Amino acid sequence: MECFSIDESGYTGFDLLNSDQRFQGASAISISDEMATSLIKEHFPRLMAPELKYRSLARRPANRDRLLNLQRDALRHYKCISYVCDKRYLLALMFMDYAVEPYYYERGIDFYEDGNNYSLASLLYRVGPGLLGKTAFENLMTAFQIAINTKSRGAINDLVVSVQRINWQALPEALGPLALGAPECLEAIATPGLTSDIAFIVLQSLISRTEIMAEGNYRVEHDRSTNLLKYHSLLEKFISHDQEIEFRQTKIASWKFPLKLSEVTQVDSKESPAVQIADVLIGAAVDAARSFVSQNKSLITLEDMINLYTDNQFIHMLPSLDFDEQKEFRRNTQASELIDYFGKHF
Repeated sequence: MECFSIDESGYTGFDLLNSDQRFQGASAISISDEMATSLIKEHFPRLMAPELKYRSLARRPANRDRLLNLQRDALRHYKCISYVCDKRYLLALMFMDYAVEPYYYERGIDFYEDGNNYSLASLLYRVGPGLLGKTAFENLMTAFQIAINTKSRGAINDLVVSVQRINWQALPEALGPLALGAPECLEAIATPGLTSDIAFIVLQSLISRTEIMAEGNYRVEHDRSTNLLKYHSLLEKFISHDQEIEFRQTKIASWKFPLKLSEVTQVDSKESPAVQIADVLIGAAVDAARSFVSQNKSLITLEDMINLYTDNQFIHMLPSLDFDEQKEFRRNTQASELIDYFGKHF
């Protein structure tokens, strides 16, 4: 059975505002341990460490070309997919889902039509600090993150007050519902089980592509790290869900149950060269994205990454103010139905 090895980077649980870990992502590669071992030996013949780890290798400039060449060979010759998202943008999207959309739903408006939620989240993300003031915007998003995770009456009240105190009229489409204390939005934020943890979104995006790449039933293996325990639990739920249903997500992506994925196992990354290759892929991608935003130097730049990947090997969730492109990409999708379905079953 075909196996995709998976690794993640940047996971901070509920905290999407972590300044040191701006991006989160995961990579998957279909490669045998034998071929992965050969690839590692070819590019790092003098490796003395017990395993190949991007974070360790990236500390030395002399490893830059070796890391790039290893990734280039992996991406050219094996089925690979990497997903990277800006966690602050994901929090803004979550704000749309629970602090905005219920208000429009109650008034018979499909807020998700043609990706309107993505466009408004991008607008809030990009212009919010300028319109509202950087500190006020940061306080707003912090208050939202606290409210959606603690669900206490005090935290939710603090969120409403934080919106009312700022110049919410500058962006009423996004901030008006909370400023008016819309009960349907407050109820949505207080939904039991709802958190700001985006492991589900990362994994769902990654698996949507492995489902396309796999010719038949396949399995997934990943490291035993604490961060991946959340991913493991979600994968088991995906596998056990046997209801037949399909949703159109975007112009190029869909989600269909039951999955071809039929098994998930945990392995020691020291004993899995394939997982080590996945670690390098996602480690480099997240590091490059982080350095582009922070302007800090990175061994591998965003331009390097763009030159390595083809379009069907890379997924990103980043803000975009090209609203026409967003609308075309998400035209006639079933975003609302998919969100409702996942909320009910997972």
